[in-house]
Amino acid sequence: MIVITGAAGFIGSVIVERFNDNKFENLILVDDFSNTNKNRNLAEKKYEKKVHRDDFFHWFDDNHKDVDFVIHIGARTDTTEFNIDLLNVLNLDYTKQMWLRCSGFQVPLIYASSAATYGMGEYGYMDNHDVIYNLKPLNPYGISKNEFDKWAIKEKVAPPFWAGLKFFNVYGPNEYHKGRMASVILHAFNQIKLTGKVKLFKSHNPDFNDGEQLRDFVYVMDVANVIMFLMETKPKSGLYNLGTGNARTFIDLAISTFKAMDIKPDIDFIDTPEDIRDKYQYFTEAKMEKLKGVGFKKAFTSLEDGINDYVQKYLSQEKYF
Repeated sequence: MIVITGAAGFIGSVIVERFNDNKFENLILVDDFSNTNKNRNLAEKKYEKKVHRDDFFHWFDDNHKDVDFVIHIGARTDTTEFNIDLLNVLNLDYTKQMWLRCSGFQVPLIYASSAATYGMGEYGYMDNHDVIYNLKPLNPYGISKNEFDKWAIKEKVAPPFWAGLKFFNVYGPNEYHKGRMASVILHAFNQIKLTGKVKLFKSHNPDFNDGEQLRDFVYVMDVANVIMFLMETKPKSGLYNLGTGNARTFIDLAISTFKAMDIKPDIDFIDTPEDIRDKYQYFTEAKMEKLKGVGFKKAFTSLEDGINDYVQKYLSQEKYF
């Protein structure tokens, strides 16, 4: 059996469907399951059992002999969450419990870290274990993810294989429930549909023109491909970046969304809110040599192709994956 936590969420539900497409149906889905809207992500998907996240460790203790792999995607992902106690419970302590059980039961583990651990990028975006202790995340969410990464890499007892994936800016189907934390593509699509325009933040950095702030946007289908690869090959354990390695501007994103909707671009620029201005990242780009070095050869989807697929197959048709 394969355990997938956060299974009703954005990335988790896409992984479930991708596994179904590859004939994996012996899945144990772990989540809160109290959000009825989010649960639509699991409609028509095939799995063996749902287990509430609060009950999972009891279930794992009783059934670990039947578990072949754990993919731990579940977390509190709101980067504006400032309840440190909540983040410690859901992101740090829960993942430690998962790690310790996977170590004791000798079950391979993939868990979700985040590019938010890199902060302003003072130390670059290289998934090198030596730099982890120097990183300065900009918010409690990033801190919680980095604290676990630091804990994991110094643990002497570990799962037989483990990978912590530093997700960059993931976008794609099944994220509609995320509200303000959804991708800029989803927000752009909704703005264009409602007003025919897109609003982007102005630059408050003299090194960047308005709308030319850069992010590494990665299509969720590529994320699922990487996770499948790591599960099947189990290369060297460690932290791995998961972006495309190719930063793109928000103008590129907006124009691609207009094009996918067959609407002439119309972009307005608004001031970046003052309360986030000093924490605003103007550039992120994953260094992907490590993942490629262990044998991942698939090309990542271009921003244009990913947005076109997302908009035309899912957003415009109001479909889930």
